[in-house]
Amino acid sequence: MISLIAFLGNYGKEYERTRHNAAWIFENSLPFAANISWKNKFKGQFSAVDTITVKSWCEEAGLNNGKPINIPDSAGNKIYFLMPETYMNLSGDAIGEAARFLKIKPEEILVVHDELELPIGTVSLKFGGGLGGHNGLRSTKANLGTADFWRLRFGISKPTNGNIADYVLSSFTSDEQIILSQIFPQVHELLEKVLFSAKPENLIAQWGKRKLVPEVK
Repeated sequence: MISLIAFLGNYGKEYERTRHNAAWIFENSLPFAANISWKNKFKGQFSAVDTITVKSWCEEAGLNNGKPINIPDSAGNKIYFLMPETYMNLSGDAIGEAARFLKIKPEEILVVHDELELPIGTVSLKFGGGLGGHNGLRSTKANLGTADFWRLRFGISKPTNGNIADYVLSSFTSDEQIILSQIFPQVHELLEKVLFSAKPENLIAQWGKRKLVPEVK
């Protein structure tokens, strides 16, 4: 079961609405985002929340189709949230430090991040595998000593021309922001399922790569 969720992004007001910060924008959209109490720890913003409390937040938000949520026997007492403030390229420093201190295994970690290899409007849940050139994932692998951790990927599409670094650090267009607002509620439901599933791998058949809205032309 997932114990630690790490949302990758870049710290600073100038990066708030950029493509590389898709995960931070998603975190801010969570129906219980305002309930999370953050503190400076593990080179970022960190929060430890009782699993029962997270369950209640999800139920109050009407996730799980409004049905009661069962906590698996394998669940820990707490679910940890982390937003590294090391900047993207060193995200793994924060994740690795938190994982070692909290004694969390790589397979119990979910990293939420942007993904150039997927079109915007597409979401993907995967475990392990390639890093797709994502520096935040490279740093995470280097710190954990393995790529065998969970990823929740938000497609941001590849630029048709221009520099990749400039592209990921540029803001979403207004049309793209509309797409994000349309897909986020569906991914809130997915996140609840991931958090309270004894076997998240059972979700891959449906969520391995799922196009939720058409791509902007």
